[in-house]
Amino acid sequence: MRIPDAKVALSTASVYPESTATAFEIAARLGYDGVEVMVWTDPVSQDIDALRRLSDYHGVPVLAVHAPCLLITQRVWSTDPWVKLQRARNAAEKLGASTVVVHPPFRWQRSYAREFVRGVWRMAHETDVKFAVENMYPWRYRDREMLAYAPDWDPTNDDYRHFTVDLSHTATARNDALAMVERMGDRLGHVHLADGNGSAKDEHLVPGRGSQPCAEVLERLAATGFSGHVVVEVNTRRAMSAAEREADLAEALAFTRLHLASPSRIQGP
Repeated sequence: MRIPDAKVALSTASVYPESTATAFEIAARLGYDGVEVMVWTDPVSQDIDALRRLSDYHGVPVLAVHAPCLLITQRVWSTDPWVKLQRARNAAEKLGASTVVVHPPFRWQRSYAREFVRGVWRMAHETDVKFAVENMYPWRYRDREMLAYAPDWDPTNDDYRHFTVDLSHTATARNDALAMVERMGDRLGHVHLADGNGSAKDEHLVPGRGSQPCAEVLERLAATGFSGHVVVEVNTRRAMSAAEREADLAEALAFTRLHLASPSRIQGP
């Protein structure tokens, strides 16, 4: 086994409804290696200078920037999705982050979706920052399924230089996380670590509390010398107190570090 060079980061989304600033404070206190900034409606998440001050004050580097791809961020950093990606790249470059995480387009973003694969490749050639396209999932309501993303919710069905695998999304999609990691191969550049039980809702549970092979994925990364970032992206909205939220994030960090340092059960001791 090779000990990976992967760093363990905290997504600022993991402290919601607390602020981006709170995420830096918690990451520093718990000993995370850095943060991934989820760019959303919090003004601080959109402000490069404010983020740099937080990073410097807490001694916590920004390792990745998540472009504003959610329904609630349709007007953040412009309504033009290409401008959003350009601004995310600019933020990553100025903050020293190595990765921009991006979702596939929504199907109703027809022009953007048609050009997405070519456009991401074009932007990837213009910077050292990795554009890592994230796996999503079909939207489900009762027994009905809607394909909300284009070209595909599964980015391995298209040609990208880098991928992000999200284990809460594999749960929601009800597909095989280890098989997806295998398909991504050496183009897997980034990991969103969370758990899920296959609910139609994107659960983002603390790893180890659902049905996803979180431990096995981490052990496979360790065995293959993965050098990207592993980002804890969990939902702590139900925490009854700041102490409970912090305990969940400490548990997630301990789980991640334990299994990144473990021999892979898949490949043997």
